[in-house]
Amino acid sequence: MDPKHTGEILKHLEKQNELLSESRSLIFHELHKLQVEEEMLMRKFHELMQARPLNEKNKNSDPVCSEDDQKGNTSDLVCEKSNAQ
Repeated sequence: MDPKHTGEILKHLEKQNELLSESRSLIFHELHKLQVEEEMLMRKFHELMQARPLNEKNKNSDPVCSEDDQKGNTSDLVCEKSNAQ
């Protein structure tokens, strides 16, 4: 290392240190945003999984149909027969 270039090298290293510090700060900020997003998505997923057994229970139960629906007359309700019948 040439002693006459040490000043330039020091300036260069200080600039690199600044850039790395800024990059580190930006990365930590982005990481925090992703962690918050992950937590929100996990909460939504948990809500969906909590509701899932209710949907499966309703899906497996016999539907309530009026006599008109069973005769082929249509109404606003959809009547499906379960596999148990």
